[in-house]
Amino acid sequence: MPLTTFAKCSLAMGTLTVATIVSVSPVAFAEGRAPGGGAKPGSQGGEQTGGSKGQEISAKITYDLSENGSGGHVGAIQPVGDWTPPPCWFAPKYTPAQYKAYKKDSWSVGGDQAEWVKKEKKQFAKGEPDDDFHLKDKEDGYWWGHFINHDRMDEEAAWECMFRDPWWVKKGDDPKVENAISPKILAGLAYDKIRVPDTSVSMKPEGTQKVKLNTWLWLDKATFKPVSVTAGLPSLGMTATTTAEPVGLHIEPGTEDAKVFPASGDCPINADGSIGEPYAKGKADQEPPCGMAYLRSTSGTGPYQFKASVTWKISWHGSGGAKGELPDGTFETTQDVNVQEIQSINR
Repeated sequence: MPLTTFAKCSLAMGTLTVATIVSVSPVAFAEGRAPGGGAKPGSQGGEQTGGSKGQEISAKITYDLSENGSGGHVGAIQPVGDWTPPPCWFAPKYTPAQYKAYKKDSWSVGGDQAEWVKKEKKQFAKGEPDDDFHLKDKEDGYWWGHFINHDRMDEEAAWECMFRDPWWVKKGDDPKVENAISPKILAGLAYDKIRVPDTSVSMKPEGTQKVKLNTWLWLDKATFKPVSVTAGLPSLGMTATTTAEPVGLHIEPGTEDAKVFPASGDCPINADGSIGEPYAKGKADQEPPCGMAYLRSTSGTGPYQFKASVTWKISWHGSGGAKGELPDGTFETTQDVNVQEIQSINR
């Protein structure tokens, strides 16, 4: 959202102070960060670090990627349906000292005579609701604020959390706000970081296929296995581990002039974790448990675009025994397949 648009929205809402507007640093947008810091979009993780001048809690959401898919041939899964990982959330953002330093910076920009500066100084003065930014309560809680999923900054929902100023929450108290950080939200953020191997399907025959000759397809159990990512919020001792487990393969030959086995194109996972069955000598005339047969050559038309899409079942478990499921995810790969007529010679 452009800064001018954001400023107009803040005036319309009537809830955001000028201090909130000026705190949105143009540098943050230029570096691809949400206001307040964080890694660049597309990053798989590690720690999301603090904001400008170190005035935010340095340990925010952290990610353990040690059980994730790795290597040069991995990619993000796409959720099935309308669900998306959390675009924004609320969590501990400042210690009392950090929030005081942050506000003093904004006041210096606004000037001592600005009405909003006078109002805020009164709010945080001794005897007002937030006595000296709760410095005396520094061991008892945090100032909570918004965070944006910087992989989803182009989504309108990512900016909805910005329309609330930071507020004081004692440790153990309910923050009383929608999208407050929880194991389930952490699980959704971990979902966003999951990477799975590409669907490199083994084929027999290999290479160029033959018209009306069955092609056997399979995925090996050794490389086709569950992956997981753990997201944590150290300041609250909260964690959630999200696991993606492969459950099936869907194949599309890339042309209507083909048969698929099974007819639905959905190849289930076997008991040992593999999908399909490698071709064995003597099975040329049998229908494969997972496969296809092209009925027309690609001569003069170019290769068919064969698509293989793996469905991954997503589950999670987190702090305090919390657990659940998230929408299935899919990962699709496409490869060229050339088909030629079988040549025969009459003697």
